[in-house]
Amino acid sequence: MNSSTIAALDFAPYFCSKRADLATDAALMRDVQALRFQVYCIECGFLPAQDYPDRLEHDERDAASQHFCSFNLKRELVGYLRLVPPDAGQRFPFPFQSHCTDFLEGVSLPQPAEAAEISRLMVRQDYRRRGGDLLAGVTLTEAGADAAATKDRRDPSPQIMLSLYRRMYTYSLDHGIRFWYAAMERSLARALTRMHFAFRQVGPQTDYFGPVAPYLADLRELEDQVGASNPALLAWMQRRGPEDA
Repeated sequence: MNSSTIAALDFAPYFCSKRADLATDAALMRDVQALRFQVYCIECGFLPAQDYPDRLEHDERDAASQHFCSFNLKRELVGYLRLVPPDAGQRFPFPFQSHCTDFLEGVSLPQPAEAAEISRLMVRQDYRRRGGDLLAGVTLTEAGADAAATKDRRDPSPQIMLSLYRRMYTYSLDHGIRFWYAAMERSLARALTRMHFAFRQVGPQTDYFGPVAPYLADLRELEDQVGASNPALLAWMQRRGPEDA
């Protein structure tokens, strides 16, 4: 594959993502919090709905976090994640550490200032219609014969997640973040491994919005692995556009 072909490839042609500003994107952040309420309180029951009478899910970590939103071709919000920085004033710098308190033998953690936690990764329910779909929009089973019926909704590749990761990755490069923590299901970790995203488990499984384990990714290792297996994907992840400004 030549360099011009690599440069032209788009791994999320039906979706685009942007970073939302908590202070200036008030309407969008309200939509984000409504999506979070729908997924975490209504669909999954991770949080009690009665604690959010306005049907908007939010917490004390939102103000310091970076928020990333994914949209379909109609500019409708279809996916979200946030990147949570360490809080030196807390007993546990990252949210996952209040639930995942043990680590595997031999694990060495990076300096908190170099890391951030991926949190609240979710895809809207109508983009998770296939059996085996995870909250992250990754499908664990093969799509059925009707997969092409609605192309922007049922493509088997995790386009929404990829578009969010791409925006989060470029932000991390620009702000000195080298490591990502994520508390995730083993099935999602396996799916990321198949894509050569270098997350490694650093602690045992626990109950943190479902049965999950803490994982850690070194972005330099991620670049090496994705670059070796799929240079076009790495080139797309690193490509800058007007929305990156």
